[in-house]
Amino acid sequence: MSAQCEITAKRAAGSPLGFFERYLTVWVFLCILAGTAFGQAAPEVAQAVGALEVAHVNIPVGLLIWVMIIPMLMKIDFGALHEVRQQKASIGVTLFVNWAVKPFTMAALGWLFIRHVFAPWLPAEQLDSYIAGLILLGAAPCTAMVFVWSNLCRGNANFTLTQVALNDAVMVVAFAPIVALLLGVSSIPVPWDTLFLSVVMYIVIPLAIAQFARARLLRGGQVAFDAAMARIGPFSIIALLATLVLLFSFQGRTIVAQPAIIAMLAVPILLQTLLIAALGYALNRKLKVRHDVAGPSTMIGASNFFELAVAVAIVLYGFDSGAALATVVGVLIEVPVMLWLVKMVMRTRQWYERGLPAGATQNG
Repeated sequence: MSAQCEITAKRAAGSPLGFFERYLTVWVFLCILAGTAFGQAAPEVAQAVGALEVAHVNIPVGLLIWVMIIPMLMKIDFGALHEVRQQKASIGVTLFVNWAVKPFTMAALGWLFIRHVFAPWLPAEQLDSYIAGLILLGAAPCTAMVFVWSNLCRGNANFTLTQVALNDAVMVVAFAPIVALLLGVSSIPVPWDTLFLSVVMYIVIPLAIAQFARARLLRGGQVAFDAAMARIGPFSIIALLATLVLLFSFQGRTIVAQPAIIAMLAVPILLQTLLIAALGYALNRKLKVRHDVAGPSTMIGASNFFELAVAVAIVLYGFDSGAALATVVGVLIEVPVMLWLVKMVMRTRQWYERGLPAGATQNG
């Protein structure tokens, strides 16, 4: 890896958990309350905002989502992709878990809990939409917050940067086909044109803008780039929270009428997160991968790119859909569950390294 890439990787993966990120679950909960109250108090205003659409894309939300995603994508250095060969085993685990296991287990858990276990207590007309939202979560592995989780579990900075760059490259071509396949298997109509539009709008274009902005900022040197990222970074979380307020202004009546829906949607998401984390961690140990590499490999599989899932759910199914609500529930439980998983990865380090070769027990 070049010196500049290595510095970028270490600083990105070594960034502390910021104020907004540390209390993200609290902010999400407050946004749920604010959005629900707003939807109850001024439903006509919420509906007017929802009507600001072009080609089924809500303009205010579309702008907020770009503000949310682009700063995160600016952290990605595709120049690090040549480092893949140095950690073939763990990269293989990451790709296998993210793209061959995670979307399909999420669809299976959604089918089990939404169509069967919880079906009597859920609105029948929204069952397909809830499952679609869960599928969108499962098909969108994490991009930005992995840097935080990697730092907390003392992960290898170079590997973290490499796996995120590779994962984003795969997502550009794999996200839409996998989502379409699973929607079809679940007997949910596949809006192909809208799905591909979502990929272009919320992956391809933001990624191109982010990489252009990254290159321009890096012309001023690493210090200038880091300073710019520090300034614009909080806008991602602010835009996410603003989007949630709008979402819950539409979902407010459903939530007030049936608050248990959020708890029921959280069950398959929680089980999926724990299952995928355990699988990734175990496979890395089986392949004798170093602990500081296994940690971030586990984290990227367990967490979700919930910003993308929320965006696509809104475009495909609308503000007031069960799909949008399901993806927002993913946001609600993401931070506390991932922080707990980080603690588990660190507490089990001695068990993990027991019996591994000496080279696999040293941080790189």
